[in-house]
Amino acid sequence: MEGNEFQNTTTENKLFGKTFFWMFLGLLGSALIAWYTYSSGLFLNIVLNDYFTGLLIMELVAVLLFSLLFRKLPPVVVGILYFVYAALNGVTLAVIFAVFELNSIITLFIASALIFGVLSLIGYKTNKDLSSWGTYLNVFLIIGLILSLVNLFIFKSSLFDVILDWVILAVFFGVTIYDINKIKALQLEPDIDQEKIYIYCAMQLYLDFINIFLRILSIFGKRRD
Repeated sequence: MEGNEFQNTTTENKLFGKTFFWMFLGLLGSALIAWYTYSSGLFLNIVLNDYFTGLLIMELVAVLLFSLLFRKLPPVVVGILYFVYAALNGVTLAVIFAVFELNSIITLFIASALIFGVLSLIGYKTNKDLSSWGTYLNVFLIIGLILSLVNLFIFKSSLFDVILDWVILAVFFGVTIYDINKIKALQLEPDIDQEKIYIYCAMQLYLDFINIFLRILSIFGKRRD
């Protein structure tokens, strides 16, 4: 029994280590591409030529392919899709450098990383079964997305935007705890290729962190004059 527990713990730690390493690589790639896109003037060309919507569609396609074909694709292709998405997201994230001051971006990125670390620790340490959270969190996220679109095109209320930012931020706090907790269970699923499971987990945590950071930036970020 003790031997099995030690083996499970070792496997778990190895999975989390690889997951966070790949998440870090994705975030680093996105950050470098975002800064290059903005500082080189490429972002201005993208906006002026109305390529932004196309980039968002390409991001969505990459996520859908990753999610739907993850179990069927070989590890190399899954890894490529992950970095393709991170690169595309980096291009679109260049907008934050045009809207917010650099010091504010850096400070709130660090704050988001600390918050994410605390949430990850909570999700890792809890022994409770959080599987029931999934449905509720997805419902809240869908409702939040719908309300965001309604406010964007109909109400156009800045106050409602702030309220939605806080609500969606709170939901992603829960999503992060849930996803970290779920990683411990995924390693036990026999139908998932253990050679690529950490890439899937890295994508989930990458998305969680980006959403937390963007909401915190939207709420507390100092905008350019």
